[in-house]
Amino acid sequence: MDLGLKGKVAIVTGTGRKGALGETIGVGLAREGVNVACVDIVKEGAEEIAKGIAENTGVKTIAIKVDQSDPQQVKDAVVKINAELGPVDILVNNAALMGPFGRIEKMELKDWQAMIKVNLDGCYYWIREVWNTMAEKNYGRIINISSVAGVMGGFGQVNYSASKAGVIAIAKTAALEGARKGITANAVTLGVVATGQSAETNEASERLKMRIAMRKFGDPEDVANMVAFLASEKAGYVTGQDIHVMGGIDLFTY
Repeated sequence: MDLGLKGKVAIVTGTGRKGALGETIGVGLAREGVNVACVDIVKEGAEEIAKGIAENTGVKTIAIKVDQSDPQQVKDAVVKINAELGPVDILVNNAALMGPFGRIEKMELKDWQAMIKVNLDGCYYWIREVWNTMAEKNYGRIINISSVAGVMGGFGQVNYSASKAGVIAIAKTAALEGARKGITANAVTLGVVATGQSAETNEASERLKMRIAMRKFGDPEDVANMVAFLASEKAGYVTGQDIHVMGGIDLFTY
């Protein structure tokens, strides 16, 4: 299916690690002809992924090192992307810290603040910087990657859960404010996706699978396909939604 994305420009954050979700999302968009800005705090990783995407798909790519907890770095990155690839059409807020965790009464304040600054503040900074250009073009697609912890909570994950609930709320607010400007905004909320350590088979992973209705972990391609659809013209009437890609981990099962 042609999603009508050829020539569009996308920012995909969190594209610094081979085999991780950011790379798969970037590749999925590139296969549809999207020019991709690979953004990560680890520049070498982003450069490697950007190079691979360009070589394998023929699209234009750029790699930029950004600490998204710093609003000035985000602002400077968007200026550079606009200059080198063109005005941004698609923003995928994928980058996030995954730890450290801790129970409410034991979590150190610095660990709470670091998670919120990267996962929640960073998401807002990116949206703020691409907003006006999207509105001027009357076309924009904002996709925030959230987690089951953001809708069900997570034991010992108060900082992560709060940040991931927040990115859903940001997407819904952006959907309201962008509805008459050609901008859609949605959250894609994930369960357990088989990347890195989560792809390993052990007693803990097998026990976790028993909590999933489908009895298996998600594939990164499942997420990439949903992101590509939401980025397209075919999803032009889909906005403000929290779409669960999690195999039924949020359903009652036994």
